[in-house]
This record gives sequence, C-alpha cells and structure tokens, in this order.
Amino acid sequence: MQQQREPTASESYFWPSVWAIGLHVLVFGMLFVSFAMTPELPPAKPIVQATLYQLKSKSRATTQTNQKIAGEAVKSAARQTEVEQMEQKKVEQEAVKAAEQKKEEAAQKAEEAKKADESKKSEEAKKADEAKKADEAKKTAEAKKAEEKQLADIAKKKSEEEAKKAAEEEAKKAAAEEAKKKIVEDAKKKAADDAKKKAEAEEAKKKVADEAKKKAAADAAKKKSQDAARKSTEDKKAQALADLLSDTPQRQQALADEQGDEVAGSFDDLIRARAAEGWARPPSARKGMTVVLQIGMLPDGTVTSVSVSKSSGDGPFDSSAVAAVKNIGRLTEMQGMKPSDFAPYRSFKMTFTPEDLAL
Repeated sequence: MQQQREPTASESYFWPSVWAIGLHVLVFGMLFVSFAMTPELPPAKPIVQATLYQLKSKSRATTQTNQKIAGEAVKSAARQTEVEQMEQKKVEQEAVKAAEQKKEEAAQKAEEAKKADESKKSEEAKKADEAKKADEAKKTAEAKKAEEKQLADIAKKKSEEEAKKAAEEEAKKAAAEEAKKKIVEDAKKKAADDAKKKAEAEEAKKKVADEAKKKAAADAAKKKSQDAARKSTEDKKAQALADLLSDTPQRQQALADEQGDEVAGSFDDLIRARAAEGWARPPSARKGMTVVLQIGMLPDGTVTSVSVSKSSGDGPFDSSAVAAVKNIGRLTEMQGMKPSDFAPYRSFKMTFTPEDLAL
C-alpha cells in the first residue's frame, strides 16, 4: 500500500482561508446592494390632528385650550417622527447585524469545513497508519513463518546429517576392519614378494657382475686392439716420414700427400673418439640415424663452433652430438700442423651416427 503524503500547515489552511475571504466579499457586496436599493424616505413631517370648531365667540379659556391642543399635536408629531427614525435605525442595525451574522456563519462554515477537512485527513492518516500497521503485522507474521520454516529446515538437515554421520561411522568401522584384514594379507604378500625380489636381486647382481666381467674383458680386448691399431698407424707414419726424408724430391712429395691423407683420416678418427668420450646417449637414439655437423676450429685445435648442417630427424640425438663435439674443447694433437694440413679443419663437416659416438 502506497504511503500518502501528509499536507503541510500552509496547505491545510489554504482552502478554508479562500472560502472565508470569498464569503466576506459576498456579504459586503450584498450589504452594498441592499443599501443602494433602499428607497430614500421623505423627511418626516409632523402629523397634526386637530379638530376645528366654529365658535361664534372665543373666550380666553377656549383660546388656551386650543393652544394646548395644538402643542400636544406638535409634540405627538415629533414623537411619531422620532419613533419612525428609531425604527429605521433599528432596521439598519438589524441589516448590519444580519450581515455580521452571515459573516460569522460563513466563518463558522469555513471553520467547520476546515475541521471536516482536518478530520478527513486525520481519518485518512489513521487509515493509512492502520494499513501500515496491518502490513507490518503481515510482514512480521511472514518473517516469523519464514524463520520457523528455516528452523524446521535446520532441524531436519541436522537430523539428516546425524543419520548420515552415523552411517559414515558404521561404514568407516567396516572399512577399518576390511583395511585391517587387507593389511595382514598385504603384509603376507609383501613378505613373499620381498623374498622373491631378494632372490631376483641376488640373481641380477650375479648377472651384472658376470656382465661387468665380460665387459671389462671386451674393453680390455678393444683397448688392446685400439692400441695395436694406434701403434701400427704411428709406425706407418714414422716409416713414411723416414721414407720422405731419405728419398728423391718427387718421392718425398708423393709420400707427403699420402701422409697428409692418412693424418686427416687419423684426426677424423681422433675427433670421433674424443666426442664419444663426452657423449650422453639420449633414449631416442637408434641405429641408422645420421647427423651432419658443421665444425669450426682454430690452428691450436680449439673447437670454436658446432652446428647441425643436416638433421637426423631426431632432435635429442642432434643436440647430443653437438654437445659431444663442443665438450672436446681443444685437440692438442693438432698443434704444430702445417697450415696446408690444417686448412681443411678450419671449417669442415663430419657425419656422426650412434655407432660412431658409442665407441
């Protein structure tokens, strides 16, 4: 319900004041019209009533009597005129009194209208207040009802939670019993597995020891073979150098060219061997992979740059090959080479495979 606005004091007295002023104007207008329309009365004339008697002879007593009668007639006419004037004045006073009475009645009606309006407004305000109170009472009842419903929901929810909690406790208890039973079974199974693993570990340890012995024997044989090959190469180089120093210039040049090719081949093998020493094999490396690296070196054997010229298709293997060559650092064996022999190693390409790097 919409709240009605209470009128201000000026609004409450506005229309009663207008009605009162209007009634005053109307009363004065009626008085003016009544006075204007009142006919002008002629001046009062003394009414003399006299009876003439024809007397043949007038005595002094008769004359006095007549004079006395005439005086009484004048007095009577004056009294009549005074009475008429008093009556006219009385009429005028009554008219003024009637006008004042009308004015008072108009003011009284205006006051009654004002009181009626105030009473109406008071009644309306009372009704609005009662409606407001009824609305507030309704809202209070609804709020109380909602609160009771909320309390009932909370009680219901609490009861459900308690029931759920009891069920969970029972479930936990059953689960604990089951878990305890499973722990015992798992302990038995673990003991059996541990015994089995221990036996397998002993077997694996024995196998690793056997493989280590075999690898050590293979490495020793491989090293022996490499040492023999290196000694054979060095012997060949020494023999070639001796032949170069003891033969004719033509023979010396031919042997030098041949020796240069052999030296180049030896340095290629040396680079691969040193790269293999620092190579970390990635899990993705497989046989048959081939990567071509572009290598830059200085005359003192320092590796300055390594990049992939042709990829193997496997990024991790390419990166491992680049890192292996960079890890060489410097080949001291290249120091003292002739500029003509070193020229091919200033910037050159080498091919690497997992087999090369696994030497």
